[in-house]
Amino acid sequence: MSGPHPGLLMFIGARYVEQRINDAVVAAGFEDLTPAMARAAARLREDGIRVTDIAEQARITKQSASALVDQLERCGYVERVPDPADARARLVVLAPRGRAARAVARREERAVEREWRRHLGAERMAALQDALVALREVTDPYL
Repeated sequence: MSGPHPGLLMFIGARYVEQRINDAVVAAGFEDLTPAMARAAARLREDGIRVTDIAEQARITKQSASALVDQLERCGYVERVPDPADARARLVVLAPRGRAARAVARREERAVEREWRRHLGAERMAALQDALVALREVTDPYL
């Protein structure tokens, strides 16, 4: 294989998307949302998620995940609510401010995807999407 490793190429693309999203979110007035906070928030599900699950999925310590969730909560992006399945546990859910920031992020994701589709063409973009989905089957245990 010549050229950079495919993993490095994926990282470069992912870093580009993350920076674009961060820039858009900051431009929309969410200046207090750091990239680390955004990475933790990206793990949130509509029905909520436990801090321990955020930590496991983000591959960080529970203490780091908890600190990030604390920051997100102080800034109004998330709330902790009782877990209906376990009265002792709490779930992290998006607050209205978090949903607004997520909407900005999703718009920017779609903009990048449109740009990449114009650059690659529909067929190559579909092939890239298919290949990345197939790789996710062996790289992401949180499907």
